[in-house]
Amino acid sequence: MAFELPDLPYAHDALASKGMSQETLEYHHDIHHKAYVDNGNKLIAGTEWEGKSVEEIVKGTYQAGAVAQSGIFNNASQHWNHTQFWEMMGPGTNEMPSELESRIKDAFGTVDKFKEEFSAAGAGQFGSGWAWLVVDTDGTLKVTKTENGVNPLCFNQTALLGCDVWEHSYYIDFRNKRPAYLANFLDNLVNWENVASRL
Repeated sequence: MAFELPDLPYAHDALASKGMSQETLEYHHDIHHKAYVDNGNKLIAGTEWEGKSVEEIVKGTYQAGAVAQSGIFNNASQHWNHTQFWEMMGPGTNEMPSELESRIKDAFGTVDKFKEEFSAAGAGQFGSGWAWLVVDTDGTLKVTKTENGVNPLCFNQTALLGCDVWEHSYYIDFRNKRPAYLANFLDNLVNWENVASRL
């Protein structure tokens, strides 16, 4: 099946009051994400991956320890990552459901401690990449970080929350202040209902 650029689940200006501008979403979704979709479709055409799901392609083309992944992997994984990312944010009040809050407290002690670990992972990711809250293969909640387009699918983990720390995700609104972007993401942008639905 061909990759398709999903519509944003909200208007381009819906997150502006929460620290993510219309300009950022126009560049990030309409240009960057679209490029992953278009390039991915070109690269899988006529290969064994044509007709496969994005998840199958990500898992099938990931090479552990590879300095540079294949073009197919990079575009498929970034398409998957961004599709999740848009859904993990929202314009609502974004209260954390009690079940998710309980799981986070069990794993990290407090919600604030979780936010500290998540922010540290994102801020500490050298170069491009992502910060994640995942359900690991043993059922526990963990904070991880990945380089470039690598994501939890590669490790058979369930992604509950992911934050893009490539510069294109924050430079328009936060310039080089990645920690401030991460703090704003956790405090204002996350759709915790969506995160809880992934448990």
